Amino acid sequence: MTKTRSMSLTAYRVLSWGVSSAGDTAYAPRPGGELIWIHIGARDRQRAVVDFCQRLQQVRPDLSILLTAPPDADLSRWPSGDFPLINLPSEQTGAARAFLEHWRPDIGLWIGGGLMPNLITRAQERGIPLILAEAAYHFNIAPGGRWLPDLTRLTFDSFTSILTTNNEAARQIRRLGISSSKVGTAPPLMVSPNPRPWPEDELIEMTHALSGRPVWLASWVQDKEFISVLSAHRQATRMLPRLALVLHVADIYEAAPLHRRLEAMDLRCVNWDEGGTIEDNTQVILSSDAEALGLWQRVSAVTFIGSTLERGSGGQDPLIATALGSAVIHGPFVHQHQQIYDQLDWVGAARVVRSATELGDAVVESLAPDRAADMALAGWQVVTEGAPQADRLIELVQDTLDQRGSDHAGT
Repeated sequence: MTKTRSMSLTAYRVLSWGVSSAGDTAYAPRPGGELIWIHIGARDRQRAVVDFCQRLQQVRPDLSILLTAPPDADLSRWPSGDFPLINLPSEQTGAARAFLEHWRPDIGLWIGGGLMPNLITRAQERGIPLILAEAAYHFNIAPGGRWLPDLTRLTFDSFTSILTTNNEAARQIRRLGISSSKVGTAPPLMVSPNPRPWPEDELIEMTHALSGRPVWLASWVQDKEFISVLSAHRQATRMLPRLALVLHVADIYEAAPLHRRLEAMDLRCVNWDEGGTIEDNTQVILSSDAEALGLWQRVSAVTFIGSTLERGSGGQDPLIATALGSAVIHGPFVHQHQQIYDQLDWVGAARVVRSATELGDAVVESLAPDRAADMALAGWQVVTEGAPQADRLIELVQDTLDQRGSDHAGT
């Protein structure tokens, strides 16, 4: 430890000693064996990180995973998942020490900004290898700490590997005096969905039942979106008279009342969940079975993701539909998956609509064979492009843990 480093950290730790924190939180027991601590700097990165964790456990199944969020994050607004998620303690000397002493991570992976000098430098002092991905110049520093010399450099230098998302960020970090061998570039983590297979005989049977008719799927539709979806379908059938709509209802208890409403509207409808038979003149296929979406997304060239057209729900994940080759249409209210929708919109794999009329127009336009193919190809590129960076990061984590295990075995 250099003199400058010692003086800067000593001063900073004194300054942060009295900051209020959750350092006395009663943590759950630490699991046995290897444990990786992964910090998620922002809520919109959680889905990609969870996907990465699932892929990591496939190659290292005995590895336990702890996810953390910023100290002030409201975890009630973060989706629940397969891995424990807790807030980090505030940037306080004792709280950082207590967190590390309890969890004793074998490796730390920090995603994004909000770097916390106390926690990061103490982890490095304990010999915990740290990797920084999607590096950003955003710090969560105790009051009065920003004037300290070298605090930014010392924090970055505590990482064994630093991955930025662009060359300019990498250059800025190197200018701090960080070794070039530590710093590299890599795209941000992306979700790489893996849809479960569907029985081939059922697909053949459904394709035969639909007799080559154009099909669009409206999935996760809320009751307040029913009229918009049905109006859009009536509008679209003026251009495509044989068009069939698969209407997947978000609330299973709405399926039966909706079936009665459709019959009253003189729409030829079958309830698939109750064994209804699809005929050549069937206009609407009704379902509320979430597992059956895998079938409908495979036979539908276009999928409208419901729970997005009206305020309140925040949207559903569109990537499974994209992975299965369906062009995606969605409403404007997608905040729970905003980053994914923004990316699909940007590359032309998805289209946003704001009314029933726009939805009807979008269905007709997206069902055109060349348009549907272009959207499906753009979506497939988004789905598959996340694999290489995840594989690279998994390899880095694996190598670091193996090296750490080897070093400990030799002592």
